Amino acid sequence: MTAPQRVALLFGGRSVEHEVSVVSARGVDAAMARTRLVCVPIGVTGEGRWLSPESSRRVLSGRSPRVEVGPADDDGIRILIDPGGAGLLLHEGGKATRRLDIDVLFPLVHGWGGEDGRLQGALELAGTPYIGSGVLGSAVGMDKAAAKVLFASHGLAVVPGFVVTRQDWSTDPVRIRQRIADELGFPAFVKPANGGSSVGVSKVRGAGEVEAAIDLALGHDRRVVVERGIDAREIECAILGNDVPEASGLGEIAPSREFYDYTAKYLDPGSKLTIPAELPPADTERIRQMAIRAYQALDLSGFARVDFLVERSSGVPYVNEVNTLPGFTPISMFPKLWEAAGVPYGRLVERLVDLGVERARDAADRTFRWAGAS
Repeated sequence: MTAPQRVALLFGGRSVEHEVSVVSARGVDAAMARTRLVCVPIGVTGEGRWLSPESSRRVLSGRSPRVEVGPADDDGIRILIDPGGAGLLLHEGGKATRRLDIDVLFPLVHGWGGEDGRLQGALELAGTPYIGSGVLGSAVGMDKAAAKVLFASHGLAVVPGFVVTRQDWSTDPVRIRQRIADELGFPAFVKPANGGSSVGVSKVRGAGEVEAAIDLALGHDRRVVVERGIDAREIECAILGNDVPEASGLGEIAPSREFYDYTAKYLDPGSKLTIPAELPPADTERIRQMAIRAYQALDLSGFARVDFLVERSSGVPYVNEVNTLPGFTPISMFPKLWEAAGVPYGRLVERLVDLGVERARDAADRTFRWAGAS
């Protein structure tokens, strides 16, 4: 009989999506309990401290929306990453340090520090197998400006726009305002180049709103993406796989607000998900194939959600962005799309673990050794 696989479930973190991550982790933990997988939880506090599995289990079993530990619950154990290839280590104060016994790590730390390549780089150095995309795909997927360049280079339609840096804005704001008016018109959208959950995103209806929108976005990143505003349907597709990715059917989001901002996503229950999206079969297949091409353009692996804007007047689908660690609550779009395709939540988690192990085995077959090493 095959031994159960031990999966480190990393959740929480320092980003604005901390609470979404906790909800995702509770759903995955409950699903693992009904499978061959053993969950080894690792909660990350808002300050960035990695808690021991015991303290993290208490967080998952509780009702707090955040990863927190009080003095009475602090067991003094710290989790360290060994960049020499020894993996994750449990450090118990003055006691001996020992290796954490896991087979693969499932990162559910959305946004900064979990989804942007930083965590993936650390895990690569530590020799810890993990689920999802590598350093390059994670970093580019998080950077909307860089992703748009790669999408366009692969023949995928993207909404017209340009990048504004903090230096650009401080040097010549008049020129930036004029460029938005001349090249894009209004409405336009302003968003941080790096970010998630639509935090820092504004819809700009006229020249008088440009300054506040750019200042808000620059509060989250030194680079801002400005895009033409189009009247569009928001369509999403879930992708699963490594070298041979599979696309789910399509889902549509009808936001409760003017656009799908943070409040509409997580706080306002009025937003609606429709699965399958009501589109002609030919359009559905076209978007599914575009989703696979977008996934491959960024060299992604494991899983991702590809988001599209389908212009109402023309029916043209534009690739909006790719989310390499999508929300994984039981009611999130990614698992719901696969459930509609016949892959229930628990089986989906198992498949992701298998894909992470497969990716690690592929990496183990390659040589990274320094040429002068014995």
